[in-house]
Amino acid sequence: MTLAALARYFLTLGAVGFGGPIALVGYMQRDLVDARGWFTPEEFSRGLALAQVSPGPLAAQLALYLGWLRGGARGATVVGAAFIAPSLLMVLVLSALYVRYGALAWLRPAFAGVAAAVVGILARSAWRLARLTLARDRTLWGLAMVNAAAVLVLRRESLVALVASGALALGAQRRTASANTVAFIPPWLLGLTGGAVTLPVVTGLFLYFAVAGIAVFGSGLAILPYLYHGVVEEHHWLTEPQFLDAIAVSMITPGPVVITVAFIGYLVAGLPGALASALGVFLPVYLVVLLVGPHFERIVRDARVRRFVLGVTAGATGAIAGAAALLSSRTITDTRTVAIAVAVILAIGTSLRVREPFAIAGAALLGIAFL
Repeated sequence: MTLAALARYFLTLGAVGFGGPIALVGYMQRDLVDARGWFTPEEFSRGLALAQVSPGPLAAQLALYLGWLRGGARGATVVGAAFIAPSLLMVLVLSALYVRYGALAWLRPAFAGVAAAVVGILARSAWRLARLTLARDRTLWGLAMVNAAAVLVLRRESLVALVASGALALGAQRRTASANTVAFIPPWLLGLTGGAVTLPVVTGLFLYFAVAGIAVFGSGLAILPYLYHGVVEEHHWLTEPQFLDAIAVSMITPGPVVITVAFIGYLVAGLPGALASALGVFLPVYLVVLLVGPHFERIVRDARVRRFVLGVTAGATGAIAGAAALLSSRTITDTRTVAIAVAVILAIGTSLRVREPFAIAGAALLGIAFL
């Protein structure tokens, strides 16, 4: 496997990889570990653990780590650019159309259908991910369930919960006691780009989304509450309907969910704002991989660290499942959306084996027709 082949894979995934972070991780596991054998299950699990305990969106973090694993800094750069570029280009085109022709009212029914389909894809991917990372370890399954419940109650993924899961897994191996879990986004980070300092708009966008990339841990879905507070309520860059349109655009395009920041940036400051926003949210992810990646792989050779990482991975798996459940509570609203979600699960998970992009397209058409 060459770096060029890996870059081509991520260019394709960035162009057709619908379904959000859980689905994207599932595609990577299916294609790169199960089907092609380019990475071992252990390498993939280490990358997933690093992605979960590091800031930034899950799928992009994992993609960058896999690129770094095969090609160092050059590999992370090439793979990251390949993965992000297709969805960024699509969002820029949709942003220009939005500004020219107004609110995307016609997208709302399509988004409802797509969202229902995404829930189906997430449910199946979460189950596959759990089987990959948890095996038959009861402690790990217990940690996953606790983290899922915590996300449902707190409505937020928690770095502290993930770290505590690692400590509990290590403690269970030694037959020692536990730790508490709380939601975590550092307060000093939340205030870093507040309104006290006036900055040029493009610079302000870059700094705000860089803080978002640092402050939000786990899947890209976790960034949405943070963005709503800052974009709508604090800075008043967008109205609430515009913010909902931004989420719709991110959900109907492939690749990382956090690419919605480019749509927001475009509405605020045109193409420079879009590029500054995208650079801001992905730069911390890239730097973490370069700085932590070399030490992370060496450290996990220690048996105690491996057990800790297993615990973190179990907590991450549960947190992802909890985030999927939260998303479903907002999107599965009636019998029609339930039917779309079930139809997608059957289409991609049975002998029909419909590819996810086609399932998403069909769900969008059903949304326009019936919702």
